[in-house]
Amino acid sequence: MKTYLTIAFFLLLTPLAMMAQKDRNTAEYKLAAIGFYNLENLFDTIDSPTTNDADFLPNGRLLWNTEKYISKQANMAKVISQLATELTPDGVALLGVAEVENRKVLEDLVAQPELKDRNYQIIHFDSPDERGIDAGLLYQPKYFAFSGAKAFPVSLKDPKTGEEDFTRDILYATGTIDGEQIHVMVGHWPSRRGGESGSAWARAAAAAVCRHIVDSLQSVDPNAKILVMGDLNDDPNNKSVSTVLRARGKTDKMKDGDLYNPMYDLFKEGSGTLAYRDAWNLFDQIIVSEGLVSKKVGGWQLYSTKVFRQPWLLQTEGAFRGYPFRTFVGDIFINGYSDHLPVYLFFLKKK
Repeated sequence: MKTYLTIAFFLLLTPLAMMAQKDRNTAEYKLAAIGFYNLENLFDTIDSPTTNDADFLPNGRLLWNTEKYISKQANMAKVISQLATELTPDGVALLGVAEVENRKVLEDLVAQPELKDRNYQIIHFDSPDERGIDAGLLYQPKYFAFSGAKAFPVSLKDPKTGEEDFTRDILYATGTIDGEQIHVMVGHWPSRRGGESGSAWARAAAAAVCRHIVDSLQSVDPNAKILVMGDLNDDPNNKSVSTVLRARGKTDKMKDGDLYNPMYDLFKEGSGTLAYRDAWNLFDQIIVSEGLVSKKVGGWQLYSTKVFRQPWLLQTEGAFRGYPFRTFVGDIFINGYSDHLPVYLFFLKKK
């Protein structure tokens, strides 16, 4: 099942209406693009008493002011506006995001000149995260007919100390694309603070919440079309992803209820979305259910997987040359984009 659909040519595509061309089998296809991007500390400049935003204030450690905020927003919009445009001029129909302070920063983002015409709508819930950051989902209503959303909390209790902690909720949303119901989870799983092994239990807890949602959906419809996306703070081969979430790297290894991780091969090839100590990790992932990779199920099917890696998104000098070009290095504002690269998937459907 390495190849599910074959395209004999490259076309200019719109997200849900491929131009009237035919392949060797005379079948016509529609296309949709879905992505995820960690926006790296997209904070406003206003003091919020319920948010840990002290560093991101005009008098805070980072001297975060209106000028820097406007530049950050423009940089984020530049990146998002170009995602998936090699096949569709409208870009991604759905975009999961992480590290946003509140709904207002997303409202400012979708109003940017490079994104305004796409009319992105916002799904967002405030999380109890100690850093004051949330996940969100942007969607184009001309392609995604939104029908409902819910925030699922992730309870953290250190197995050694019993200490409780707070992290980002899992955002769940559902709707239809071209009449087919799509379920989406967006998460930002707990970090590796304290070391990878010492914090693995926390990411396993977040994975378990996602797995529970998947199980619930599949109990109603075994062929449900589900996407689990986010900054997982683990690679595709780590236990939280491969064992707890049951996201397999090969379709022929999948058993009933398993998910498929199309990022696995990219990771094995050395591709990544963030760099640390001169090594790349692929923490930013979009994982799909069997319903999106099974020819028997039909409808929307996974076509290709991309990491958006452009030269201008990487630092060109200094100690972090070749790393993602981020907003700050330490306390120094360098006016970059994010410390993560975005990812996206293309899906095809026979007309």
